[in-house]
Amino acid sequence: AHDAAPTHPSAMMKLCAVLALVAPTSAVMISTTPMQQRFAVPAATSRAAVQMVAVSAKEVKALRDVTGAGMMDCKKALVDAEGNVEVATEALRAKGLASADKKASRAVKEGIIETYIHTGSKLGIMVEVNCETDFVAKRPEFAELAKSIAMQVAASPTVEAVSESDIDSEWISKEKKIEAASEDLQGKPDQIVAKIVDGRVAKTIKAKLLLEQPYIRDPNMSVDELVKSYTAKLGENIKVARFVRFNMGETATAEEDEE
Repeated sequence: AHDAAPTHPSAMMKLCAVLALVAPTSAVMISTTPMQQRFAVPAATSRAAVQMVAVSAKEVKALRDVTGAGMMDCKKALVDAEGNVEVATEALRAKGLASADKKASRAVKEGIIETYIHTGSKLGIMVEVNCETDFVAKRPEFAELAKSIAMQVAASPTVEAVSESDIDSEWISKEKKIEAASEDLQGKPDQIVAKIVDGRVAKTIKAKLLLEQPYIRDPNMSVDELVKSYTAKLGENIKVARFVRFNMGETATAEEDEE
C-alpha cells in the first residue's frame, strides 16, 4: 500500500473550522503544527492548577494553626485569597463567626472549671467554661481555651462580668443619673445630654465586660471572637459561664474598712 499523502494545510484549516462548530472550544484543540500538542488543557483549568500549586502544605498548616479551621477550608481560603494570608485569615474568621452565631442557641450543660495562678501566687483566677458534650469538654483544645480565658481575666483588672446581661440594670440607671449631672453637660439640650450620657455609660460598661476586651495574645480580635473561633473549631456552642478573681489580702482589707 502507498503511504497516505500529507494533509494539505488548507484542508487542515477547513477541518478545524468544522470541528469548532460541532465541539466546545475548551474540550479539544487540533494543532495546525505537527510538533504542537494535539490536546490542550483548558485555560481556566491551567490557571487554577497554578494557583493550587502556589499554596504549599506548610502554608495551609500555618493558617490552620492560627484559625483552627479545617485543612480543606484553609486551602480554599488561601487559593481564593491568591496566597494572601491576612485576607484568608479574615475570610475564615468571618466564616467561623457566622457558624458560631448559628450554634449560639444550643444548650450548654457540660464543660470544665479551669484555674490560673499568676507568678508570685498573689493572684488567682477560676473560670467555668461550658460546651454541649462531655466529649468536647475533654478535648485539649477546650482546656486550652479555658486556660486562655483565665489568663485574660488575670490581665484585665477592670473586668467584672462576662457580658452585658450580667450587669445590674439598677447600676446602669444610677450611672446615667451621675453622668447627666456632670458639670460639663449643664445647659445642653436634653437630646444631646442623653446621647452623651449613653455613650459615656456604654464605654464604662465595655471596660467591665470580659467578652468585649481585646484578646491579650491577639489584640486584633476580642475575647468574644476568640470563643467563637473555638466554637467553629470544635463544632459546638461554647459559653463562658462565670469567673472568680482572688487577690491576696483582699479579705483583710475588707475587714479593716468595716472597722
